[in-house]
Amino acid sequence: MPPAQRRGTTPKAPVSAFPVAAGEDPWTEDEIEEIRQELLSDIRRMERAIEVAQAGLADLFEEGSDGAGRDPADVGSSNFERDQEMSLAQNAREMLEQAQQAYRLFESGHYGLCEICGEPIGKDRLQVFPRATMCVSCKQREERR
Repeated sequence: MPPAQRRGTTPKAPVSAFPVAAGEDPWTEDEIEEIRQELLSDIRRMERAIEVAQAGLADLFEEGSDGAGRDPADVGSSNFERDQEMSLAQNAREMLEQAQQAYRLFESGHYGLCEICGEPIGKDRLQVFPRATMCVSCKQREERR
């Protein structure tokens, strides 16, 4: 029995259902399991990053920002730190949503197809960036907008 099946982590869809771009080798069970584990790891990492950022924000808000009796430079620095923490938290939330969406697609057997054009994203791209839900062409078009 293949290692992925022994661990009870075989994807719901058969390995042959995971698409590849022209010229790429088919997915192996080990490669699929590696992608699964990387997505789960990304989800856990982003959840922790959000917790840390929210804790940092809570601390910054507790310090207050009214500036009463504080040097204007200190107030500006505190505001900058708060903005940075808010930006980090938002970025982590967006990355978490991407990872969760990719994992849902993975579990439903729809992983690896571009959400815009429906063509294979490409095994090479997914191995580098497992959260990808668009092929390179569609992603480039989206970024130009």
